[in-house]
Amino acid sequence: MPGFSVSGKMLVKNFKASFMTEFGVPVRVYNGVRFANEDATLASVRLDGHDGGKSCELHGNMKVKTAEDAVKDAIGIKIQVEDGKGGLADNAATLGSLKKK
Repeated sequence: MPGFSVSGKMLVKNFKASFMTEFGVPVRVYNGVRFANEDATLASVRLDGHDGGKSCELHGNMKVKTAEDAVKDAIGIKIQVEDGKGGLADNAATLGSLKKK
């Protein structure tokens, strides 16, 4: 399955654009309880207590919950995948299944 690599060096806006291109749905990136600044790096919006010095791969065959957890564990940021209608995607859906044909 296609996918892309996520690292703390990425800007929030570039991560969101790559996610949209790859999976066809928006993703929300948080800095605490607020949305992260688009021009911030992912590393700069890490949750407290996370070193997040790793990177992770997101693939179309990953379930939404697995992808959200992988980004949180590796980089230390909270994301939520949208369903393309403004709501949140089903945690049991795969990233690839969210893309509109």
